[in-house]
Amino acid sequence: MKKRDRSNHRGRNIVLSILLAVLCIGAAELAACSHFEPETYDRIVAPARYAATVVTDACRAGLDACRAGLEAVGRFCHATAVRAAELAGQAARQVAALWEELTAPKEVVLEVDGSGPPETPEPSPSTAPVVVTEPPLTEVVEEGGKQILTGGSVNITYFCQSDEQWAEQPYGTDPIGPYGCGPTAMAMAVASMTDTDTDPAVMAAWAVEHGYWARRSGSYHSIVRGTARAFGLEVEALPSRTADEVRRVLREGKLLVALVGPGHFTDGGHFILLRGVTLSGDVLVADPNSLERSLELWDPQIVLDELSSARDNGAPLWVLSAPAT
Repeated sequence: MKKRDRSNHRGRNIVLSILLAVLCIGAAELAACSHFEPETYDRIVAPARYAATVVTDACRAGLDACRAGLEAVGRFCHATAVRAAELAGQAARQVAALWEELTAPKEVVLEVDGSGPPETPEPSPSTAPVVVTEPPLTEVVEEGGKQILTGGSVNITYFCQSDEQWAEQPYGTDPIGPYGCGPTAMAMAVASMTDTDTDPAVMAAWAVEHGYWARRSGSYHSIVRGTARAFGLEVEALPSRTADEVRRVLREGKLLVALVGPGHFTDGGHFILLRGVTLSGDVLVADPNSLERSLELWDPQIVLDELSSARDNGAPLWVLSAPAT
């Protein structure tokens, strides 16, 4: 078995030696031919040169094609990006214009004669549309040198306890500014529901005289009943303190005096008036310490939730009405 393997190995070596010899002889002959017979040499190597040229040209063409393709792709991407940016800008401008149109304030146009839009481009004065705006639910106007709160069950002659006209005037031994919400609230009620001409300073002096001033505490709760009866108003406590009951009383054209505790209106104790109710069920107030709060709409439940815990002399909620005629 070993002799046969040696024989096969020797045979392969002989064949390889012969092939190597042939290659060497061929290479030597080609070298000699290129020197002594150039024309014959050119004919021999021409096919190989042609094949090499073909391969080289094909590679170069492939590279050129790749380069051209990449350039075309680049141009396409650039053009696409530019167009996308233009479209995005147009879309943004259109959205902005639409938003401006949607959020622009609208005016209500009423036709005076009720016959609908005019048929001619230039309507006559008798049929021209009248542009109106919805009036505020409540506002403050000047009448006879006084501020009047409108829109409620009763137009309220408004007084502010911190007004410089009387803020430093006495309420007993205290100033009206920080302690006079009681006489100020009752001055608003009396001036609005009777023919009495009064103001916080006058009402404060009257309250002191009749024993309703509480030193360093403002007013006794009895100031509401005492003042109302003294100036001809009917007064009663409101035992059913619900939002619906508050709305019902205000819709009847009456006022409510509320004694509130800490919350939206005060940090301690404070008298305010409830003076009207809107179609949506909110209430209007007259706060003797804030005209701004007096021009806001209030959920009646907020007021009810902040009522004082006091239950003496009809507190914390009284109904005021003009005497029946």
